[in-house]
Amino acid sequence: MKTTETPAPVPAESAGVPVTKVDLPERKGQQEKSEGAVLNAFSHGILVLWAFMVVLPLLWAVMTSFKDDNSIFSSPWALPDKLHFDNWARAWTDANMSDYFLNTILVVGGSLIGTLVLGSMAAYVLARFEFPGNRFIYFLFIGGMSFPIMLALVPLFYVVNNMGLLNTIHGLILVYIAYSLPFTVFFLTAFFRTLPTSVAEAAFVDGASHTRTFFQIMLPMAKPGLISVGIFNFLGQWNQYMLPTVLNTDEDKRVLTQGLVQLAASQGYKGDWSGLFAGLVMAMLPVLFAYIVFQRQVVQGLTAGALK
Repeated sequence: MKTTETPAPVPAESAGVPVTKVDLPERKGQQEKSEGAVLNAFSHGILVLWAFMVVLPLLWAVMTSFKDDNSIFSSPWALPDKLHFDNWARAWTDANMSDYFLNTILVVGGSLIGTLVLGSMAAYVLARFEFPGNRFIYFLFIGGMSFPIMLALVPLFYVVNNMGLLNTIHGLILVYIAYSLPFTVFFLTAFFRTLPTSVAEAAFVDGASHTRTFFQIMLPMAKPGLISVGIFNFLGQWNQYMLPTVLNTDEDKRVLTQGLVQLAASQGYKGDWSGLFAGLVMAMLPVLFAYIVFQRQVVQGLTAGALK
């Protein structure tokens, strides 16, 4: 009896048949890339939605400031039939927005300069010098950030009144400086710690004093941080309403936020809505312009500590 033997299987490689090999690391990289693309698309979608939610009210306010009162209520989402520049002129002159604008520039400008000068000097000392009580003073500033301003309004009113600074521009400037110093010192202390110490040591070797080293060397190096914290302080001080309402009741020295409230309340049942929107856009434009101009410096200042 003849036995039939089953031939042994021939390997595919020896037979000349191409074999596809699965490269696991490459496959894993492709999977991670696809997941990253999905996450990237999702994050961009959220950013686009957020930008739409922020920009749309601003554009609507600007568009409404050029309408008349009837068009605001009859067709709120339509473009104005013509540009009513008299709304801006009426808000600027009749509502005394020009005086409020000037008072706001004086108060915010003076307080911003004082905050940056005093805050940068305090932050430089706390970041660069070791002395007894260094951490205690630093945590005092940190504690000032967590203290709500609402609790300090009544004692602050009596303190400012006893000092004879009530209803004055310079009194409001001092209060704004004290209100903004905790965050400024906290921000700039972390920023000064990231600056290289070799530059300051080289200046000391060349005979420079501490004052000259700070103002001519370290302060210019901290320009991104100063611009960043300056923008944040500018936003907070420009939009401040509670402090001037309590400490500044003189009509001739009111700031822009008080003027907008007075413009809305003084109309009564008449409702000059077009003038109110024009005044609102006037108050919004300086803040928007400052952020657009210095947005790159703001990002550099916020990311400097992480990059260094």
